[in-house]
Amino acid sequence: MQYKIIGEPLPVVECQLAPNEAMITEKGSMCWMSPNMKMETGAGGFGKAFGRMFSGESMFQNTYTAQGGPGMITFASSFPGSIRAIDVAPGREIVVQKSGFLASEAGVELSIFFQKKAGAGFFGGEGFIMQKLSGQGTAFVEIDGYAVEYELAPGQQMVIDTGYLAMCDATCSIDIQQVKGVKNVLFGGEGLFNTVVTGPGKIVLQTMPVSSFASALGPFVSTGG
Repeated sequence: MQYKIIGEPLPVVECQLAPNEAMITEKGSMCWMSPNMKMETGAGGFGKAFGRMFSGESMFQNTYTAQGGPGMITFASSFPGSIRAIDVAPGREIVVQKSGFLASEAGVELSIFFQKKAGAGFFGGEGFIMQKLSGQGTAFVEIDGYAVEYELAPGQQMVIDTGYLAMCDATCSIDIQQVKGVKNVLFGGEGLFNTVVTGPGKIVLQTMPVSSFASALGPFVSTGG
């Protein structure tokens, strides 16, 4: 599979497939394709489907296969921002925000990722369960806004405001940290908790989380009174 990512801040990824090569997507993000691409929808087993549902995706996946020759298929981002290609391999699993998975080669598997500490899930900004990408192949992940990368050394930490963590290596650990000081909590405008990620591993932060964007628009949206 060869690919190119086209356009920002509303990008698409165009994938060129060899005969019989397949791509999977969890939420119907296909936007256009060559006529020889065959689509099949399936759950892949109850356990996997149940896990995908709790990780923020549909219980069903769509598989697109190039038949009778090379094929082309494109997948579009659902929110202004970036699309990142990541190489997934045994020993290099990736943890991504809920609904961050866009599409991948058929060898990549999407499953649920439980935080090591329950508090990190409840207050970390991405729900109790995040997504884990494992297996073998290239996957495409949506980033809200632009992506900023950091490589954390063992024990090195980054304190992140809620919702700004887009993805990280599965070697990282995720926890929460309560904002200290009553005045800071009441008047600081940063909420009660921050997410703390500890290395080793790469983290990717996003500059415009959907939740922050929605909050900013809230005062200007008419309720219809």
